[in-house]
Amino acid sequence: MTAKKPLVVVTRKLPDLVETRMRELFETSLNLEDKPMSQAELVKAVKSANVLVPTVTDKIDAGLIAQAGDQLKLIANFGNGVDNIDVQAAARKNITITNTPNVLTEDTADMTVGLMVAVSRRFIEGVDAINDGNWKGWSPTWMLGHRIWGKRLGIVGMGRIGTAVARRAKAFGLSIHYHNRNRVSEAVEEELEVTWWESLDQMLSRVDFISVNCPSTPATYHLLSARRLALVQPNTVIINTARGEIIDETALIDALSSNKIAGAGLDVFEHEPAVNSKLMELVKKGKVVILPHMGSATIEGRLEMGDRVLINIRTLFDGHKPPDRVLPTDC
Repeated sequence: MTAKKPLVVVTRKLPDLVETRMRELFETSLNLEDKPMSQAELVKAVKSANVLVPTVTDKIDAGLIAQAGDQLKLIANFGNGVDNIDVQAAARKNITITNTPNVLTEDTADMTVGLMVAVSRRFIEGVDAINDGNWKGWSPTWMLGHRIWGKRLGIVGMGRIGTAVARRAKAFGLSIHYHNRNRVSEAVEEELEVTWWESLDQMLSRVDFISVNCPSTPATYHLLSARRLALVQPNTVIINTARGEIIDETALIDALSSNKIAGAGLDVFEHEPAVNSKLMELVKKGKVVILPHMGSATIEGRLEMGDRVLINIRTLFDGHKPPDRVLPTDC
């Protein structure tokens, strides 16, 4: 560390242990109110900070980066992705970008499988029936769902999270298929007994569950478009724990409303935090299970994210390349 501590501006309330350690190591400005900074506050931050620590709720676009002072050396994202940051604009101003990869893998994979089970076995409807006083006792024909054992799962994006989902799905007796830009190693394919599809279209028409686990990039925007959703079998359930904009949400709602798709489990939304009112109607009808973007929301995961942010900041200001540096070519 240099003699003078860098000024770190944190845009959201972080776990107390992370904030305390940050204050010990750096000159730190915390956001004590757990709400996103305004545009004016972000502009002020990039004009004064040596390090900005934003989250997924902060849009760090080219316009904001253009207003950054020369003192801003690092944007250390408190998150797995960097789709909220214009990495190319930052590179043009010699601002380093880092993220917190690998720490959310298991948590997100847990949530993915949890949503698969919740939709198939009608968990939310069952809870509502009890809360509303509509349960009159066990019945052989009431609240029947579908088993997931023996079904086919198609994973869109076989990276770290997709692979973790596959490991869990295998234990649930699912036959695993995947589409990825590149095939995974032969060893992984053999271990998980997975089937690779070069064509996403061909895979979508053959599986009972679809799990979206790819990153959000310009190439994956509306990857599951109206045309592709039309290929899906009517008994299929779609799970999205990645990013909302990967699915054309309007087309998904239309397909669910017309029973062209059986159901969906969504932890993310195209225009979050806004949730489409038509989607809420489908929740009431038992077609959809929704969660408020909490796939990575574990204490362990958040603390690990904080550790990675701290390591990236310390490494840069010790004169080395941060371990989680993100380059424009990575996006």
